[in-house]
Amino acid sequence: MANVMDTLRARGFVKQTVYEEDLYKLLGEESVTFYTGYDPTADSLHVGHFMQLIAMKHMQDAGHRPIILIGGGTAMVGDPTGKTDMRKMMTRETIDYHVSCFKKQMSKFISFEGPNAAIIVNNADWLTKLNYMDFMRDIGVHFSVNEMLRAKCFETRLEKGLSFLEFNYMLMQGYDFLRLFNDYNCKLELGGDDQWSNILAGANLIRVKEKKPAYAMTFTLLTTSEGKKMGKTEKGAVWLDESKTSPYEFYQYWRNIADADTEKCLKLLTFLPLDEIAELVKYNDERMNRAKEALAYELTKLVHGKEKADEAQSQARAAFGGSGDMPEKHVKPESNSIISVLVAAGICTSNGEARRLIQQGGVSLNDKKITDINEAVNYGDVVHKGKKIHVKIIFD
Repeated sequence: MANVMDTLRARGFVKQTVYEEDLYKLLGEESVTFYTGYDPTADSLHVGHFMQLIAMKHMQDAGHRPIILIGGGTAMVGDPTGKTDMRKMMTRETIDYHVSCFKKQMSKFISFEGPNAAIIVNNADWLTKLNYMDFMRDIGVHFSVNEMLRAKCFETRLEKGLSFLEFNYMLMQGYDFLRLFNDYNCKLELGGDDQWSNILAGANLIRVKEKKPAYAMTFTLLTTSEGKKMGKTEKGAVWLDESKTSPYEFYQYWRNIADADTEKCLKLLTFLPLDEIAELVKYNDERMNRAKEALAYELTKLVHGKEKADEAQSQARAAFGGSGDMPEKHVKPESNSIISVLVAAGICTSNGEARRLIQQGGVSLNDKKITDINEAVNYGDVVHKGKKIHVKIIFD
């Protein structure tokens, strides 16, 4: 089989590994069972999860077997990585609901049928049944507190105060890998590079306790050229659930990323051939818009299907003066004034926000910049908020 590590390297995924030569040989010789973890802290996956899903698909397409570990147990503790405050603990019922939502979304990326079919497991099945003294004697003895305190995942929380509950997170994640190794012959854990300390802890635990090889690989974090995490907008996270982020909004997010981030996103998040990507991004001028349109279309198709990707692309082209259908908002405002319509259409959250936006010159009606908060809106008019939101108003 082709070695998937070559693919992951060429597309820019791989950040850190251990026993890299041995892992490369293993991935080229046999089908390897691997896992990635997801904490069910919301009822939808978001753009921050995207890279892991794509990497899992590359791995599965190369013949390897994915395990999707849902952190139903660790979510009750909370991962302290990159957090300044302790997470609010969730009930088991809430976690179970989030798990069911994740399963549905992941099925768009990962196959649950065939010889290397993916499986989903929940670490609550074993973590909630642990005997504390047995766990400390059997697992805790292999962890050095001095080494744990130097781990980057605790860095931010140590400044503000790290609870003992959170301090146990690394032990639990390490134990997850050990359980999956023993139960499913899982030899590799994948994850974002901010999880390196936790992932390495699991691989080391297996090597120390079982005297057998286990491996860790982390991926480049999905950040902008300025170093900021991607997937955030004025409204919050960019979700994969269309009830939270519509296909049009999802498309527009990727269509409007910086030119400097386009090539990286095409390599990491799409399955377009590398030579095709190189052709798309070779011009550092207005022709980069074609590359960004390709990125937006491919990702929207992957998440929401071809029909909705076609619709989103048509709407976006119409909004920017080309051919296509403008996205519509059916509204029942208190009046037909622009300020009332902005709120009723969900473009602004309050009259105050709408008023400030108008006063700052951020609203246009059709091709006219609006300065009067009482400007009348007619059926079929197009409201523009800045350069990214364009909506045809339909009065019900």
